[in-house]
Amino acid sequence: MSGSESSARDAAPEALSFTVHGMPAPDAAAKRKRVVTGRLRMLLILLACAAPVIASYFTYYVVRPDGRTNYSTLIQPSRTLPADLALRTLEGQPVDPASLRGQWLMVITGDATCDASCEKRVYLQRQLRDMMGRERDRIDRVWLVTGTGAPSPALVQAASAKAPLTLLRVDREALARWLAPEAGRALEDHVYIVDPMGEWMLRAPADPEPGRLKRDLDKVLRASSSWDRAGR
Repeated sequence: MSGSESSARDAAPEALSFTVHGMPAPDAAAKRKRVVTGRLRMLLILLACAAPVIASYFTYYVVRPDGRTNYSTLIQPSRTLPADLALRTLEGQPVDPASLRGQWLMVITGDATCDASCEKRVYLQRQLRDMMGRERDRIDRVWLVTGTGAPSPALVQAASAKAPLTLLRVDREALARWLAPEAGRALEDHVYIVDPMGEWMLRAPADPEPGRLKRDLDKVLRASSSWDRAGR
């Protein structure tokens, strides 16, 4: 027994080992939490702002409870008004494309000489806007003038008699990178419908029937009534 006790006393004590785990600094962890929270809030705000727009277009163009079809061609995906599209007044002053946002646009394009078919589209613009009744103030008419020279003052005066007509000069090739005609047609043959966010979304057929095109305009204005108001 005494020998056993002596051996136990002589044995070296067992070393204790500790593992130290690094802990994140309180300030760093709090900062990360604030960043994540801020990003989530920003995402929720963006979704809340976009929800009415998404819902209105989805309801009308996807759900379509009444089964109606469009007279005009729906552009899918829509095409955004290029921020670098070089627009100028007829006097040569540059115009920021962003200044066209905020209203529905009925856009036509054509050479400044404006032949008979061009004049027909100019007057069609005015007729369609008048037909929209109390919703007409949500629509602006735009004529993107290609080529040199200026349209006839008499034509412009007559077309602008009841509501302003915005005339802007643009290079035709540059414009063709945004708007496009249907197969077999020229760029100048159509009326193009652009929404208040600058998205080209509808292309009317060549030589459209005003009544049927009005119904298309009624649809998009009704679908966007929850988030769009007259005026920029």
